[in-house]
Amino acid sequence: MENISKKHNQKPAVPRDAASIIVVRGKDKNPDVLVGRRPSTARFMPNVWVFPGGALETSDFELTTPFSLRSGVSSLLTRTSKPEVAHALAWTALREMYEETGLFIGRKSSLNTPPTGEAQSAYNESGLAPDLSALDYLMRACTPEYQPIRFNTRFFIADGSAASGQIRQTPELEEISWVPLDNLIQMKVASITGIVIKQTQLYLKEKPAPDSERKIMFFSADMDHNRIWREE
Repeated sequence: MENISKKHNQKPAVPRDAASIIVVRGKDKNPDVLVGRRPSTARFMPNVWVFPGGALETSDFELTTPFSLRSGVSSLLTRTSKPEVAHALAWTALREMYEETGLFIGRKSSLNTPPTGEAQSAYNESGLAPDLSALDYLMRACTPEYQPIRFNTRFFIADGSAASGQIRQTPELEEISWVPLDNLIQMKVASITGIVIKQTQLYLKEKPAPDSERKIMFFSADMDHNRIWREE
């Protein structure tokens, strides 16, 4: 059944599939995370600090790598996505991380796959293959239904020790920094980023076993601004 607000009499915009990545550096109680500040001219969330990420692209389905998602992570993702979408979204997270920050998460490989874009070409030139196995699945969130631009975003998390390369400034992020996780909540962030921060803190505290079966949190809000918060 279509969700049409009784008050507003309008249908929500269809969200685009997207992925974001939380890269955690350090083992102490307040580790650093990789974030950037979006430009003031950005159509979506201008002037706020965000984790690297962006929308799924058609070419993301074309990635081939010897380092696939771990079976447990794939199982968590496919509760709400088709297997091919889960695989593509993991590459979306790594692709956007490279495009927005210049950093890789990859492993040495002799496999030189046909480039599907700038990021894949950069991995090839560095002698790396994208390492999807380095990713774990943190949570899912969908932009509230009352927003005109919406994304259905899967948030991945990865150990910063797996990252390589040099941070570089990009048009998509005006500032890129490693920021203590607890400090990030005091900066200008979107409300969803605040939720992701709390879920990251909980994940790091609980330290779930690799490939463990667990509940994944989903967050959104309906046309009448009622929060949607459930387990998947």
